[in-house]
Amino acid sequence: MAKENLNDLQAFVAVARERSFTRAAAQLGLSRSALSHAMSALEARLGVRLLTRTTRSVSTTEAGARLLDAVAPRIDEIERELGALNAMRDRPAGTVRITAHDHAIHTVLWPRLLPLLEEYPDIRVEFSVDYAFIDIAAHRFDAGVRVGDRVDKDMIAVRIAPDLRMAVAASPSYLAQRPLPRSPHDLTEHHCINLRLPTHGGLYVWDFEKDGQEINVRVGGQATFNNTFLMLQAALDGMGFAFVPLDIMQPHIEAGRLLPVLEDWWPTFPGYHLYYANRKQIAPALSLVIEALRWDASKITKLQ
Repeated sequence: MAKENLNDLQAFVAVARERSFTRAAAQLGLSRSALSHAMSALEARLGVRLLTRTTRSVSTTEAGARLLDAVAPRIDEIERELGALNAMRDRPAGTVRITAHDHAIHTVLWPRLLPLLEEYPDIRVEFSVDYAFIDIAAHRFDAGVRVGDRVDKDMIAVRIAPDLRMAVAASPSYLAQRPLPRSPHDLTEHHCINLRLPTHGGLYVWDFEKDGQEINVRVGGQATFNNTFLMLQAALDGMGFAFVPLDIMQPHIEAGRLLPVLEDWWPTFPGYHLYYANRKQIAPALSLVIEALRWDASKITKLQ
């Protein structure tokens, strides 16, 4: 097969998976117009329409879906083998793509991987901030991060952080003229800063636990984010209560910028885990990333 045809098939797979010319073009390092022209040329050579284009989205036709099912696994296999060959060099090399949310990247991944990148200049790490539990194979990530170790059966989960304790607090200015909540349900009478979840588009329900009793509370307020640090900043700015990891809230509590409430209800969740595909052969670059992030079981402690 001619090289340019293989490139066009790879481009088609990217468009079909991303359902967007813009995102696929960014992934491939092409202009949107060049990618669109390549897809039109591929359709012309094959004599069938592969993609249905609208002003808002791109989807595969029946023929396109059939081609995607046939070609995508083979292209993935070729890329893995090329990556394995590249990794046989004297120095580990290659790009490791990881999907995780902002708090995990800021507090765990970046601090642990920075020394690795300094030691191995031929290794590159690409982070994608996302709160969803992504199908890493379908989105061509090498690994993902989530709280807890429950993953699909074809994945491996490795613990990379201690247990995660959540906290609730608001600024003194917000609480100056308002009563303190005495139970989680009292939060429904306050302004709270919400988190928008990407998977189904709903708002995160705040979870609390005390003496084996679990309570879920749906809160409301003027501000909603999909970023942990912006939620924290909104609380500092007096917009209400934030429900974020204690480790990033603690310095502000100690400095008096935030006042904690309902401490005996704060829940603790299993720590972050890195998950990746269960394969016989793992690229050396990914293997080094896994080992750099792996949490020493003897050091696992719950945040107090």
